[in-house]
Order: sequence, then structure tokens, then C-alpha cells
Amino acid sequence: MNDTTSQTAAPLSGSLPKNPITRFLHATEVDTRLLGMLGALLLIWFTFEFYCAAILGRPSVFLGAASGDATSFLTPRNLWNLSVQTSSIGIMATGMVLVIVTRNIDLSVGSMIGVTGMVMGILQVNILPQYLGLGHWSIWMITLVTGLALGTLIGALHGYLIAYLTIPSFIVTLGGLMVWRGAAFLANSGKTISPVDQTFALLGGGPYGAVGATVSWGVGILGCAGALWLIVYGRRQRQKHEFRLRPIWAEVSMAAIACGAIIGAVLLVNAYPWPTGIVKAYAAANNLVVPPEGLFISHGFAIPVLILIGVGICMTILMTRTRFGRYVFAIGGNPEAAALAGINTRWMTLKIFALMGMLTGLAAVIASARLNSATNALGTLDELYVIAAAVIGGTSLAGGVGTIYGAILGALVMQSLQSGMVLVGVDAAIQRIVVGLVLVLAVYLDILYRRTTK
Repeated sequence: MNDTTSQTAAPLSGSLPKNPITRFLHATEVDTRLLGMLGALLLIWFTFEFYCAAILGRPSVFLGAASGDATSFLTPRNLWNLSVQTSSIGIMATGMVLVIVTRNIDLSVGSMIGVTGMVMGILQVNILPQYLGLGHWSIWMITLVTGLALGTLIGALHGYLIAYLTIPSFIVTLGGLMVWRGAAFLANSGKTISPVDQTFALLGGGPYGAVGATVSWGVGILGCAGALWLIVYGRRQRQKHEFRLRPIWAEVSMAAIACGAIIGAVLLVNAYPWPTGIVKAYAAANNLVVPPEGLFISHGFAIPVLILIGVGICMTILMTRTRFGRYVFAIGGNPEAAALAGINTRWMTLKIFALMGMLTGLAAVIASARLNSATNALGTLDELYVIAAAVIGGTSLAGGVGTIYGAILGALVMQSLQSGMVLVGVDAAIQRIVVGLVLVLAVYLDILYRRTTK
């Protein structure tokens, strides 16, 4: 590297602020919105923990509450369940980012979950066993593919109506909200289908729908290795293109924070043991001797959480490393200019809604598997939580701005609010009021942020 490159790439220490916190944020280039969401998430968690301990008199995790205790908020059991509950909303929120970035909206995702879940339930309970036999190994795979295909087709239909017939997305998806909810009811005359295929049910989580401690540590090690590789690769790319480099201490700090968060997540999911009854049944089935103090078997990461992580990684690559992602942001920034630049905005819109439908189908798989049943009410009001998650995560309703990780974190914030209110006994009507107020507040804060950054 020549002298000119060194001077361009090297950070100017004098340009860094003197305040330690501001200096750290400037050097690490951390997204301030991300910090705001993390702060809001921690505030929600500790508020509910304090309320459970101080107001309701329940044992706090800080006072030695058991890992399996459900009466305190910050316990491995509740946080593990929270991660599972966030999965389906988070998966749909990653697709909603693309929809909102391109200045559209999708109000039909909740109803799409209902009709897709019902079709999958009928297929795996009433149809496939007649031809393949009850419990056949391929039932869950056929059902999974059918759910993804149906969701994709419905999303593509919406995209066609919006892009080629120029019907506003609000109207198309509002109609879809009512049409697909009605279709879910008519599919089985409003009757609930239960139970689903045993293997299919594992996709919803639970003791058997988790990967255990060993695999979870493997996932954690891969995650840390990936984080370190991204930091090293990013620094090399900056050097290659002669961009300003972050200080070494900032790179090390980011690596430590990332690996610390990943290891902390592994420790958390491994701290939640299987229930005693399930442990005894498992030991009896496998000829294991249960010691007097009990047998500790960790849940580890739930399968829906791993699916969410995989979707988040793939969607981030799609949005930041591909031509498709660049086209999405170009359309959101200025649709007319994108069309004049040669981007087929209609075809892009159709593909975006088809992708949204496929992710909704995947969310329907997780939601119905988690409930071990299919019902026409599945996914009711999920569209509210998905849109709120995307907006809270920094996706601007004005278009052109949004991140995948922000949407997933926004989904965790929304689910934390809902789960916390259920835990402390808040009435369902008040829960909806709170969620609605949070959504309005998130949009208002987005408006203020856009004003201050102009």
C-alpha cells in the first residue's frame, strides 16, 4: 500500500470527539437507531421484571428465581419462549421491509397465515395420510413446500394487481385481508384441525423442537467466526477502496461485543432445561437412569429461532449484496427515476410481493406447528405487529430506508411488549391500545429522525 493510500485510509485521531461515549460511537460507526432500539428493548425488559418483583411480589431472577420459573420476566424460560414467539413475526417483518421501502404496504399477511395454515392442516391431516399412510416421513416436507408455494402464489397475485393493474397496494392487501380470512373459514367450515404431523410440529419449537446444548454451541462458534470474518473482510475492503479505516481498538471492541452477545445467547438458551415430566419420559424411552437430583437436559436454540436467523442472514445478503437489493432501494428512493434508469419496476414489485408471500407461508408453517393445529383464526392481527416491527426497526413509510436486522429487533420489541403485558395480567383490550400507541409513536419518531438528519 503506497503512502497516499495510507494517509487516506488511516483515521485522523484529531477528528474524534473528546467525549468517551461520542468518541466510541464515532469510531465504531454504530447505528444510533440500533442503540435506541436496544435501549428501548432493555427498558421494556427491566420494567416488566421490576413490576413482577416489586408490584406483584414474584421472585425476581436477580433474587434467585429458578430458570424454569414463568412468574418473573427475565428468566431463561420466558426469554426462550419470547424468542420462539418472535420468530414468525420476525420472518414476515424482513419481507415487510422490502414492501415498505418501495412505498407499498401489505395488510393481508395475517389472513394469509390463516388460509395457508388451514390448507397445510387439511393436507397433512386429511389428505396425505390416505395415500402415504399415517406418520409417513414425507408428509411434513410436502406440507412445507405446499405452504411456501401457496404463500408465494398469493403474494404474486397481489403483486400483479398492484404492479400491472395499478391498483394501490393498500386496497389490494386490504381486500386480501378480508378475502383470505374468509377463505380460511370456508376451507374447513371454521373447524380446527389438530394435531398436525409429529415431525411437522417440531418446526414450531418445544423441547423436541430444539437442537440441544451441543449443537447450540456449534451455532455460537460459527456465529462468532462469522462476526470476526465480517470485521476482517470489511477492513480489507476499506483498504482496497482507500476508505477511512476504523481504529484497531474500535474493531476489537466490535468483535468483543458481537462475540459476547452470541455467547450470551447460547448460555441463555442452554440454561433452560426440559420439564421434569418430559425428561422422565425421554429417560424411560432411552433406558437412562435419572439421578435423585434430576437430569438436566438443555433446550438449546429452538428450530424456529434458527430459521429466523437463517432468513435474516439471507435477506440481509439479498438487500445489501445483490442487484435486486439495489433496485429495491432505488425504487423506494425515486420510482420515476428508477424506471427511467431501466429498472422494470412492475416486475420488481411483483417479485417483492411474491417474496413477501413466501416468507408469510414460512411464518404460517412455524405458527401452525407451534400450536400443533390449524385454525381459521391463526394470524389474526399479525399484520399490525409485522408493520409495527418494520417501522420500529427503522423502515421509513416514506420509502427508501430500512434494514433487516432493524425489523427483527423491532419484532422482538413488539413481542416483548405483548408477552410482558400477558405476564403481568394486562387486559387484551389494553394490550391492543398499547400496541397501537407504540406504532404511532414509532412513526412520529421516524419523522423527527428524518428531519434532524436532513
